Amino acid sequence: MNRALTLDDSVIAGIALAAGLLAAFLSRTLLRWLAKHAKRTRWSGDDVMVDALRTVVPWAAIAGGAAAAAAVLPLTKAVQHTVNQSLTVLLIFVVTVSAARVVAGLVQSVTTSRSGVAGSATIFVNITRILVLAIGFLVVLQTLGISIAPLLTALGVGGLAVALALQDTLANLFAGIHILASKTVQPGDYIKLSSGEEGYVEDINWRQTTVRALSNNLVVIPNGQLAKSNMTNYMRPQQQLTVLVQVGVAYDSDLEQVERVTSEVIAEVMADVEGAVPDHEPAIRFHTFGDSRIGFTVILGVGEFSDQYRIKHEFIKRLHRRYREEGIRIPVPARTVALQQGAVVIPQQRTGDGVVQGDRSALHD
Repeated sequence: MNRALTLDDSVIAGIALAAGLLAAFLSRTLLRWLAKHAKRTRWSGDDVMVDALRTVVPWAAIAGGAAAAAAVLPLTKAVQHTVNQSLTVLLIFVVTVSAARVVAGLVQSVTTSRSGVAGSATIFVNITRILVLAIGFLVVLQTLGISIAPLLTALGVGGLAVALALQDTLANLFAGIHILASKTVQPGDYIKLSSGEEGYVEDINWRQTTVRALSNNLVVIPNGQLAKSNMTNYMRPQQQLTVLVQVGVAYDSDLEQVERVTSEVIAEVMADVEGAVPDHEPAIRFHTFGDSRIGFTVILGVGEFSDQYRIKHEFIKRLHRRYREEGIRIPVPARTVALQQGAVVIPQQRTGDGVVQGDRSALHD
């Protein structure tokens, strides 16, 4: 020490430290009040920034008070330098962590506020957080007097070896970035792969895409496999879609009556069932003279992919009831086996007119 520690030094150092603690308490109280007001706004970015300041400002006040107290005390240059360096590293660490939280929160806020952007995709949030933490780590090394130039050189050489060893991981990373950048798949979309997996996209992170099937199970698909697969996205270019229901009526039916009754049932289902499209125009298309029926297709409008099951369910029930009320017959193909002495007659089809066609096969004992 340059001089002996006196009572005045201790009192002034204590006052400086107490002032830092008081400033930390007051700033935290003020920021808690600001946080309540920030929650009332529509933009979530102010919530993120206020939350980060609630961590940075109190620690900065404490570090400032400790630095002032250390400056008052009669410490040697080496001790003084160590104390200041330690407080600086602590402050850089707190600022870096808070900055990472702010940047990641702002990225999340921006993506969720824009349509067509992966709002819940964690890949962008994780990349920005890692970049901020890496920059803070380099600043800490520079503050401690460690040259980062050799470290960067070593990282460049070692990065090549790591890239070769982690080819699959990097392939999944860049595939995920490509998928999100091209906007072919976004969280919330319902997709179906050529390999059979299908469901709602829950998240796209740096390695894999998580899909929630209709059975509520999670299917994990590597990004590289997703990028190379043939895929159908049922949410793009728009969420609404049409589904086809195949129906058949007997040959003796009045097709004008069939079309009118079916149109009324379609309009009823579109207006009553949740997930249907009320302004959908009924569409009925006759297309086939079958073995026992005249086939036609009913086109229904649904709000999204999973709504089709409920709408088909209600449509078939109501259509079947109306056909029975109107006397419209839906023929059922039937096969019969007629046993005779020494032969079996197996008709192929029983038509709507009751005519049986078939072939005869002889039985030999």
